[in-house]
Amino acid sequence: MSRIRSAATFDRRTFLTATGAVGAATGLGLAFGIGPDRPAQAAAVTTGPAPAAPVPVDAPAVPHAPYTKGTTLGSVSAPRGSAGYRRLADGPAWDRVVRTDLATAHGGRDRRRTALASFVQFTDLHLVDVQSPLRYEYLRAETASAWRPQEALSVAGVVSLIERVNALPGGPATGAPLSFVMTTGDNTDNNSKLELEWFLTAMSGGRITPNSGDPRRYEGVQDSGLALYWQPDSALRDADKKRGFPHLHGFLQAAIRTVHSPGLRLPWYSTVGNHDSLPGGCYAPGDPFWTEIATGGRKLETLPAAEAAKVWTAVKNGLDPKGADFKRLLASHSKQARRVTPDERRAPFTRAEYLRAHLDPAHTGPGPHGHGYTAAHLSEDRLYYTFKISDDVLGISLDTTDPGGHYTGSVGDAQLRWLEEVLKKNEKGDKLHVLVFSHHTGKTMNNTQPDPARPHEKRHGGPELIEVLSAHPRVVGWINGHSHKNEIIAHGSFWEISTASHIDFPQLARVIELVDNHDGTLSLFATLVESAAPHRTDFTDLSQTGLAALYRELSFNAPEARTDLAGTSRDRNVELLLKRR
Repeated sequence: MSRIRSAATFDRRTFLTATGAVGAATGLGLAFGIGPDRPAQAAAVTTGPAPAAPVPVDAPAVPHAPYTKGTTLGSVSAPRGSAGYRRLADGPAWDRVVRTDLATAHGGRDRRRTALASFVQFTDLHLVDVQSPLRYEYLRAETASAWRPQEALSVAGVVSLIERVNALPGGPATGAPLSFVMTTGDNTDNNSKLELEWFLTAMSGGRITPNSGDPRRYEGVQDSGLALYWQPDSALRDADKKRGFPHLHGFLQAAIRTVHSPGLRLPWYSTVGNHDSLPGGCYAPGDPFWTEIATGGRKLETLPAAEAAKVWTAVKNGLDPKGADFKRLLASHSKQARRVTPDERRAPFTRAEYLRAHLDPAHTGPGPHGHGYTAAHLSEDRLYYTFKISDDVLGISLDTTDPGGHYTGSVGDAQLRWLEEVLKKNEKGDKLHVLVFSHHTGKTMNNTQPDPARPHEKRHGGPELIEVLSAHPRVVGWINGHSHKNEIIAHGSFWEISTASHIDFPQLARVIELVDNHDGTLSLFATLVESAAPHRTDFTDLSQTGLAALYRELSFNAPEARTDLAGTSRDRNVELLLKRR
């Protein structure tokens, strides 16, 4: 049953043009009906009906029903054993939980539903050049994110996630066609031009050689001979091998081998994160010092514990946004730094270069051109925009990064006023439901230090943004990342959906579906998916697929890694009820 909206007093095309919206190449158009021949998932904590028949990889997806196969509703990677290095295998599924924090769940809604939007969220891919001298692995004792044993395989892992999304036959809860992918920031790790090229190529399709410096071999901490890091190709009993990590001859050569990405078959949009804007994810951009370090021939790999603790404290507390302490540290230890092959491609990119790269026709892939950004954004130095999700839903992508140099976020006064104007125009016009996208969460937008380019402009944190979104009843969801943790919070009239990263275990993405229950309520379905790589690994399989499976298993075993990132059952596969306004 398709539903045709009546004509509105404010023309939709006029509104979208006025607000700078970009149309999705394959939006839902008319709402996708779920009728008797297209049963929807029952409103209960259940894994749902049997999976739909598999769709050939090269055939267009024609979804007809809910399904579980290929999602965490069907199976989730889980560890075997109880100690040491633990192997992964197929584990029990995560059920869907119905949350009624904001509205009552009425019976029979599964028979009445109309799908309004269906899409995928990627977040915190962290495609990382592990050989970059700008990487700060020597802070490993202070923060697990400084170095991870799996991160040399990030390209293979992301390509496997793309393969998973390409094989999905639609929205798991409704069967509605997926219309796009939104990636909510930290697509790169070091704010490196080379990493940006890898990201755009992975998303749009092409060949990627995840190597820098010497084209013939790996030059990084994993061939350093230092027991502080896992030395996979060496017989050295390093600290990680003592925990059970394997000796894998040929690992490093395989890690820098060319990877082929099929590219997404859906249009995709991009939201910026702090690692995409700031060198190292936490230092003020535009400083030639960071360019010199990143492209140069010296890589610091170890540091006395007391000095590492001092530097990390300054970074964590935002006490050194220009990196003065970091610069002194690198200068004082330059003689101890390892000699590596210089590489100009490792240079940090500017905001303008970020935009130009997205606008490059070579990276358009399935569209849209610019992936949300336009030439106007480049001329205005603006990284926030609106876009059309479907006939019933408007998307808004925000820039929550701190231009002064810190990994937590905020928004400037001009952007917040723009957001309010977009929301007001929508309420006076077509009254579309609104989904907001950003990198930072409400909890991590707690840094309001001034923008050096606009020192007199006020910055606004999470509570103020939540207040603005709450004042506009057509806002139904705020979708973000940054924290690397699944967490879903009810905010009175809308839901905040934070999704785990794809570098730290459990390495997830989300499928999000918005439906009208035709009983005065809407539902936001959120379903988690893993990459297409098998849960079980084979240490002798160093193929592209084998490396993607190993990427997941190594991330589970990473020492000092957090074990709470999957969230609770209320943060995973859910149906989120809210009142239709």
